[in-house]
Amino acid sequence: MKSFAHSLRAALLAATAFVSVGASLAADGHAPAAPAVVVAKPDVAKGDAIFNATPTNGQSCASCHAADGNSSIAANPKLAQQHPEYILRQLQDFKSGKRKSAIMKPFASALSDDDMRNIAYFVGSKKVKPGFAKDKDTVALGEKIFRGGLSDRQVPACAGCHSPTGAGMPAQYPRIGGQHADYTTAQMIAFREGQRTNNPVMNGVAAKLNDREIKAVADYIAGLR
Repeated sequence: MKSFAHSLRAALLAATAFVSVGASLAADGHAPAAPAVVVAKPDVAKGDAIFNATPTNGQSCASCHAADGNSSIAANPKLAQQHPEYILRQLQDFKSGKRKSAIMKPFASALSDDDMRNIAYFVGSKKVKPGFAKDKDTVALGEKIFRGGLSDRQVPACAGCHSPTGAGMPAQYPRIGGQHADYTTAQMIAFREGQRTNNPVMNGVAAKLNDREIKAVADYIAGLR
């Protein structure tokens, strides 16, 4: 009997505590704060190791983007000095399928968020090698679009988001200055045709540009520094 009374008393105390907590929550209208999510500090050395490692398929990140992120292949983007937050977001989009790429999907899918962050900060720490505009016949058109947009079609100036030098804005807009013109052209067309859909703003901008305008602005961007 004593044992039963003891158990009953314990149960009543527990219930009272529960009611008190509930009353307290109702009074201030807030639930207890969730535990803070701890994000590991980027490890550049690990990022270097992953970026330049050669997996069993014989291909590494460096195979396409060069050991320091300065790709020499015009179809593959330079990653050096890119904002780490942007690289991280793109890798996550490749992994989730939000950004489509038969080449990048398998690589990104094999990476954890920490791996991606380490890679992003590694290549972001490398200095980008400058590029050059090559088409003197369209450089004026490219500069006009980049710096002033096309008001008659409500095309905003690229410089408004990516800065006059193409340096971009950390965590918001990528660095594009010095990027390979072939790569920029391909991405702009992919935005225009709806093949790349992970940036609705760029879909809207590219939709208003024709092939000649896209190539002109991409060539101009290649020479920015």
